[in-house]
Amino acid sequence: MLELAAHILDIAENSVRAGARLIKIDIEEDTAKDFLSIKIIDDGQGMKQEEITKVLDPFYTTKTVRRIGLGLPLLADAAQRSGGHLNLKSQEGKGTTVTATFGLTHLDRQPMGDIIGTLTVLIAGNSNVDFLYKHRCNDRQFELDTRQIRKEIGDIPINHTEILKYIRGVLEEGFDEIKK
Repeated sequence: MLELAAHILDIAENSVRAGARLIKIDIEEDTAKDFLSIKIIDDGQGMKQEEITKVLDPFYTTKTVRRIGLGLPLLADAAQRSGGHLNLKSQEGKGTTVTATFGLTHLDRQPMGDIIGTLTVLIAGNSNVDFLYKHRCNDRQFELDTRQIRKEIGDIPINHTEILKYIRGVLEEGFDEIKK
């Protein structure tokens, strides 16, 4: 995982596997404080205390298709290399929160990557899950909430091609606004 968007995708997919119905992705960039934060909150099944203590071990995974779980250990390493850290909170039956902080301009911080593509793929591939995406860059903020989009489109599936084009356009427009 060479980009932060890939980490976001990995964590959100874990949230889907954990039965999440709502996944919140919150990104904050503060140039004055040289700070980047990525927070992913889900309402999935959460983890038992013994799982929480093991998730940063790359040789621990709950997946049955492979014997290693590199997602969170790699994200923790990426955060630490840029002067940040990873924080994990989870409560069984309540959900999980993963927060990673980074030095925004640190030489070793991974690039954000294609966050627009990542969000579009998540929405397209998980039409039964809602996503709330918030991105703050200094004093500007952009938000996309699939619950609001669902209200607007009625019976049309959120992963319909035209709806996904609309969502991608809204994301592109939002990014342009906060990055000005």
